[in-house]
Amino acid sequence: FGGFSGGGFSMEDIFSQFGDIFGGHFGGGGFRSSSSGGRRVNRGSDIRIKVRLTLAEIANGVTKKLKINKTVACDKCGGTGAKDADSYSTCSTCNGTGHVTRVENTFFGRMQTQSVCPTCGGTGKVITSPCDKCKGEGTVRGSEVVEIKIPAGVGEGMMLTVTGKGNAARHGGVNGDLQVLIEEEPHPELMRDGNDLIHNLNITVTLALLGGTVEVPTVDGRAKIKIAPGTHAGKVLRLGGKGLPDVNGYGRGDELIVVDITIPSKLNAEEKRLVEELSRQPGFQKADSVKNQNIFERMKSFFR
Repeated sequence: FGGFSGGGFSMEDIFSQFGDIFGGHFGGGGFRSSSSGGRRVNRGSDIRIKVRLTLAEIANGVTKKLKINKTVACDKCGGTGAKDADSYSTCSTCNGTGHVTRVENTFFGRMQTQSVCPTCGGTGKVITSPCDKCKGEGTVRGSEVVEIKIPAGVGEGMMLTVTGKGNAARHGGVNGDLQVLIEEEPHPELMRDGNDLIHNLNITVTLALLGGTVEVPTVDGRAKIKIAPGTHAGKVLRLGGKGLPDVNGYGRGDELIVVDITIPSKLNAEEKRLVEELSRQPGFQKADSVKNQNIFERMKSFFR
């Protein structure tokens, strides 16, 4: 450790000594001392907005163009904050080097560290004549139309990030990001369950008995489905691939049609007579199998 006897040395000197012993794990591995004199870069703040999507937009993906109110780079000075190219002087804190040096007495002796100059941010110069439009900040209030590409299959609460579309930073730094929070607009007839869609279908008693064709809503319009004769309330019909796509591209969900039978609450005399006559027919007696009437059994068999 010959370097320890010299009295004045830097952090880099110390870790180079350890690197000689441990094969470079300290000197050249992942450790980086604070002696770097690089420029400190300003960063603009992030902006968060909410975007409300319909099921159709979620199913197919959509591109939104939104006007975002934010800070933008000053168009008069180009974001520098200075009146012109001659409106700078050498920073008196660092004497134009962009970094400041600090010497401390430690257990190992005197240690020297370098850091970015807090006055000029590492540029080595300061503004003497600020821009009269932005008052030396380099940013002004403005707006920008941002194009946001939203992939298919996103869901409520998901956050998308558009890099560099947030607030502009002071003195030509790095812009913040635009964070887009997804909200789903409720559909009047379809309910989302993961990537599946559920529709509650009300049919009449006669349709349940005789069967027929009905229209049901889908995310892309309407579709016709067949109702088999003797369909029970609670029966689940499946439209394969009519749900929503997975946001990661792993297939597509289904649309599940849950059948409900509308029972008239009031009957006139003639309707009551006909129902009573039907009730005496063999086909309208007690069900042969309790299992056929059990909604939970039907749901279990559907998902097997």
